[in-house]
Amino acid sequence: MTLGVQPDVAIRAMVQRGEIRADLPVTAEQIQPASLDLRLGAVAYRIRASFLAGKGTRVEAKLAEFEMHRMDLSGGAVLEKGCVYLVPLMESLALPEGLTAVANAKSSTGRLDLLTRVITDGGTEFDRIPEGYTGPLYAEICPRSFSVLVRPGMRLNQIRFRAGQAVLSDAELKALHAAEPLVSGEAVIDAGLGFSVDLQPAEGDLVGYRAKPHTGVIDLDRIAHYPASDFWEELRTREGRIILDPGAFYILVSREAVVIPPDFAAEMAPYLAMVGEFRVHYAGFFDPGFGHGAAGGAGSRGVLEVRCHEAPFALEHGQVVGRLVYERMAERPERLYGAGIASNYQGQGLKLAKHFRMG
Repeated sequence: MTLGVQPDVAIRAMVQRGEIRADLPVTAEQIQPASLDLRLGAVAYRIRASFLAGKGTRVEAKLAEFEMHRMDLSGGAVLEKGCVYLVPLMESLALPEGLTAVANAKSSTGRLDLLTRVITDGGTEFDRIPEGYTGPLYAEICPRSFSVLVRPGMRLNQIRFRAGQAVLSDAELKALHAAEPLVSGEAVIDAGLGFSVDLQPAEGDLVGYRAKPHTGVIDLDRIAHYPASDFWEELRTREGRIILDPGAFYILVSREAVVIPPDFAAEMAPYLAMVGEFRVHYAGFFDPGFGHGAAGGAGSRGVLEVRCHEAPFALEHGQVVGRLVYERMAERPERLYGAGIASNYQGQGLKLAKHFRMG
């Protein structure tokens, strides 16, 4: 097994070998350059609290303690803002030794402030699946800003498979940046590639959006359907500063345009754990080819999904808010992000989820 993040061709081989199993056949659309989209199953359980199964315990056993009621999703069902749900996924795993997995929310999921995490039998961490794991996968879903309508087969989470340790050291990242610039402007490299927030746009004064507190339901199948103004307030400033309100959710954008070369993948991570006033990422996977010329990009800015915690916090233009951790691919994917696949966010700037239309 080649060390590194497993590409699309390896994921297809895993399906054929039965290492990835599914209630319904895995479709071509689910297989991304460096990850697999996971599909919701037919039932959702409303639970009274988020939980992890814990060592030696199955999720089903814990569900018996936490379930409040269950909903059939086949005709569509609303997951209400502020509630916690557990949905068995169509996919399950039989991972071989040497292969681990990590899950994350898809881009559009994060931009809707849907907190979604994968849990497993015996799991002691969210979104982390150890080598040799055999068993079901579940999505824990907590809508934070908007209630959403979901159906079986919807894809809110994605999973990435890796063999061994593939993360680039700072020295390796500096060498890669010297050979092929990864970011516009100066590279801040410290346990990954740092990026900052843009609060002084080149044109105009629109710097972001804040979710409105009382809105209608979003049907996740409806693309470019909802007027953005019904769900979002525009954030404008000419001061290069905004004050984040506790409990509010924001869509902002990075100052830097970033590039993920075809032989690498990246994951967004917090810049400093000590900066605890806000959280900057929900959907953290960046695929090979993101912002890359070979895939029709010329650098793409990262959209920041920001939630403020306990106290109001002044966010300044150029403040470093996150970092991209680069990893080697086991081999180059057959298809790159944005090249011949339905990539909604190649070449992006400040952009809401695909469900909204402007004007």
